[in-house]
Amino acid sequence: MRAPVDKSRVQQFLSALGQSAKGPGKIYLTGGATALLYGWRSSTIDIDIKADPEPIGLFEAIAHLKNHLDVNVELAAPDQFIPEVAGWRDRSPFIARHGSIDFYHYDIYSQALAKAERRHERDLRDIEAMIDRGLVQKDRLWAFFVSIEPALIRYPTITPATFRSTVFTICQR
Repeated sequence: MRAPVDKSRVQQFLSALGQSAKGPGKIYLTGGATALLYGWRSSTIDIDIKADPEPIGLFEAIAHLKNHLDVNVELAAPDQFIPEVAGWRDRSPFIARHGSIDFYHYDIYSQALAKAERRHERDLRDIEAMIDRGLVQKDRLWAFFVSIEPALIRYPTITPATFRSTVFTICQR
């Protein structure tokens, strides 16, 4: 088992990944890595990423870096668990450029919705932190939920009424 990841190790990973990959691309961070870089958590279990477009040599670089830096790296993003929220790329905050890779936070609204769907205690605290920091506005969060609600039928593990109730409750606080 690897040690928990802190902000400095995420930053080391981004820099090393940018220098190791052999071509341009974009990497979107999500989950705990976003929480670390924004400062509302001190550690996470792994670094969740989505490549779009995928840099050449990405997987070779990850295979080396996960051992060299002692970090867990997961390919995970909100659009694997909930319907894609239209315009997510345009709302993804830029983090840095290392080498020929641009790093972004995956759209914060999409992250909040994916966390609301899971309803884990830590995820709900993350959503509160997003709202408290002004990264998420409740009216926009609700509007994005409504926009994806018709597509929930394609996600059989999601109970739409429970998901709706959770987002509604968050937006009414």
